[in-house]
Amino acid sequence: MKAMILAAGRGQRMRPLTDHTPKPLLPVNGQPLITWHLLRLAHAGITEVVINHAWLGEQIEQTLGDGSQWGVQILYSAESPALETAGGIARALPLLGDKPFLVINGDIWCDWALAKAIQVFEGLAMQPETLAHLVLVDNPEHNLTGDFYLSEDQQVHAQGSPKLTFAGIGVYRPALFESLDPNQPSALAPVLRQAMAKRLVSGEHHRGHWIDVGTPERLNALSDLLGRRSICNEL
Repeated sequence: MKAMILAAGRGQRMRPLTDHTPKPLLPVNGQPLITWHLLRLAHAGITEVVINHAWLGEQIEQTLGDGSQWGVQILYSAESPALETAGGIARALPLLGDKPFLVINGDIWCDWALAKAIQVFEGLAMQPETLAHLVLVDNPEHNLTGDFYLSEDQQVHAQGSPKLTFAGIGVYRPALFESLDPNQPSALAPVLRQAMAKRLVSGEHHRGHWIDVGTPERLNALSDLLGRRSICNEL
């Protein structure tokens, strides 16, 4: 199974920290934010990784190289300008192949066991109609209204109450993005909503740790969290 880490965002809310450093390389408990994803992927046995980048992307490639330092193999998908989430995935499809793949937002941290993505991958083989599987979390203070509704049959819907927050972690079939122009920006939410309307999106509610690292305050909060030995050992 392959994974993609989304790392093309400008990080406007992180300025001035991101004026000269891409957000994925901001330090978290002694190492770049994105390397926590690489370590957890390697720990889960997912070693083929695609990383997209735009703003200061050359720094990402220079820092991470081929990924061998973290036990993974990295391929890069460069964007200029940034293509948003769905557009970035569409651009990277030739690198991701024709099988379901895991996608993780580069600016989140979550203790959802990434090895479960392999279970989802295997489950999709039994559910050929399902195009996506999303990880949802409890709503944080900065997103109290949530994003999507998870029904009892583990289907994700655009409408319904109470809604949960999309964690920025999903397993997708390439078919979800194949109709998109790989050279045009495309947001992910409209693509998902279209699939949800056809009952093609499953999901699960993760009740563990999750942080959207969107501000300097949350960056510091993540550093504090990962500074606790028990949390670090979980990877």
